[in-house]
Order: sequence, then C-alpha cells, then structure tokens
Amino acid sequence: MNKIKAGIIGGAGYTGGEMLRILVNHPNVEIAFVNSTSNAGNLISDVHTDLIGDTDLRFVNDIPQDIDVLFLCVGHGDARKFLTANPINDNIKIIDLSQDFRLNRNSSIDDRQFVYGLPELNRDNIKSAKNIANPGCFATCVQLGLLPLAAKGLINNEVHINATTGSTGAGQSLSATSHFSWRNNNLSVYKAFEHQHLNEIGESLVQLQPELSAPLSFIPQRGAFTRGILAAMYLESDLSLEEAQEIYEQYYSAHPFTHVSRKNIDLKQVVNTNKALIHLEKHGDKLFVISIIDNLLKGASGQAVQNMNLMFGLDETAGLRLKAANF
Repeated sequence: MNKIKAGIIGGAGYTGGEMLRILVNHPNVEIAFVNSTSNAGNLISDVHTDLIGDTDLRFVNDIPQDIDVLFLCVGHGDARKFLTANPINDNIKIIDLSQDFRLNRNSSIDDRQFVYGLPELNRDNIKSAKNIANPGCFATCVQLGLLPLAAKGLINNEVHINATTGSTGAGQSLSATSHFSWRNNNLSVYKAFEHQHLNEIGESLVQLQPELSAPLSFIPQRGAFTRGILAAMYLESDLSLEEAQEIYEQYYSAHPFTHVSRKNIDLKQVVNTNKALIHLEKHGDKLFVISIIDNLLKGASGQAVQNMNLMFGLDETAGLRLKAANF
C-alpha cells in the first residue's frame, strides 16, 4: 500500500505539534507539508524542538493539493474561514480539529458534509466519511463516561459533571489564565453550566437515547498541570455496580483505546497516550463515573489520527501505541 500523503494546516500550535509527533513515526503516512503562515520557511524542529533529528521539514505558506488527507489544526472559527478562502480538491479527505463542524446544524460547508469523529460512537460512519469533525477534549472525556448508559436508555436523572483540564487545553497563545505565575499552584472554575462542549455532548447522547431529557450540569475547571482531563460524574441509578461494569465493559469491548478499570484511576495513566480509562463506583443510589484522557491526544490529535486510520482502512491503532510514564 502506498503511504498516505498528509498535509497539516496550523502546524506550529500544540495540536499541530502533537500531530507531527505521531505522523513522523506513523508507518503508513508521509508528511507532505506543514503550513504555518507565522513560521513559513522555519525548520519545524526550531519550533517543536523535541523533533530535532526526526524531521528536516520546514513550514510552508502555500497549500499543495497533491495529498490524501488534510488536518486542520486551527482555532475555533478559523477552519470554516480557511475552507471558504481556500477551496480544497474534492478527493482530499479533511479532518478538522476545531469546533466549526461538530454540531448538526453546522456540519457542512459547500458540498462537504462532516461526520462527528468519536470512534466509540460513530466508527462505522467514520470509515466511509470524507470529512471528519474531530470532537472537543472535554466532550470526548465526558461522552466516554456516559455513552454506555445512553446506549441502554439509562440516563434518566440529572448528571452532575466536574472536570478539570490542563493548561494546554487553552492553546499555545498566551493569556492571563495560561500564564505560569497565575496557573501554577492555582485552580479555577470557568464557563460553569454553559461550556460550549455541552452542545456536542448532548447531541451524542440523544443519538443513543433519543428520549433523553435529563439535564447535564457541567462545571469545568482549569488545573495547575500541563495536559490531561479528569471528569468526575454522578447520577442516580438503580444499577448495581456489577451491572454497570458489565454494561460499560461490553460497550467498549471492541474499542481498542477505551478501557474500564475496576481499580481507581489517575491522570498519569493516560498522559502521552491515546487511551481513555473509565472507573465506576456505586455510592448508595448514585452511580459515580470517572473518565480520564490526554486532552492533546485522545482529546485532539491522537483521535484525529485514529479517525484517519479508520477512513483509510488501516488498523485503528496504527501509529498510536504511545506509552504513558509511570512516574
């Protein structure tokens, strides 16, 4: 099989850097170009310094179209602007990491229709898709904690969600809340009950449980660490712990990156991997669910490559057997 020729738009940011780290070692991919208007002409390894010795590519300002897949690692709102300003050949598959095409009402542009790219929800549709809207990081983590219940029609009470993300979730651009002296040894809540990822979480749950009407109460937090998300959720449930574990283990049995752990879990188990881990507990009439991912991998670039693998008929795990450190 010929190697897949991949292009990356917005290669200088965090998700672009993660995309490069995966694809430079992917056995089935050749990186054709990496676009960055602010770094055109510079060595990629001068920006992503850990890639010294891995690639001699330089950032470019043009958009060659002799490729098979295009990754849009750009900010929210910029993907739609980019595609409007830069028509892409119809034979090129697009995987967009922004939020621009995730919601049903916004899932198309011109003749391109985007499929929501959560493999644990839409794997069969992803395999035949030409364009993918990669899910948000909080949305991925929360959905993976709730999809098995929705698939059985078991979300019938309010779901309380508290989730904390690392500083890379805010992107590479400097801001008051990503500055080291503010973020370090600190913790804060933001966008309580109104985070934008609630919309895509709701659409996915309704896809599995059409009659769902129970509210999702979501409290996002900024953590004093670099990468990863831990979501802690609970709802009233008649399920026993064993029944819940069986439902979750059965739902994820064919999904290679999402695993149910009967032991408590911690963030270091998934950082620098494409894994998602789920842990369940029962406390009285409450079912308690913990879900953890790396926000830059399973929550962004790793999941995008997972989607690419499915779209091109590759092993879903190709290039993604990344390992977490245990310290």
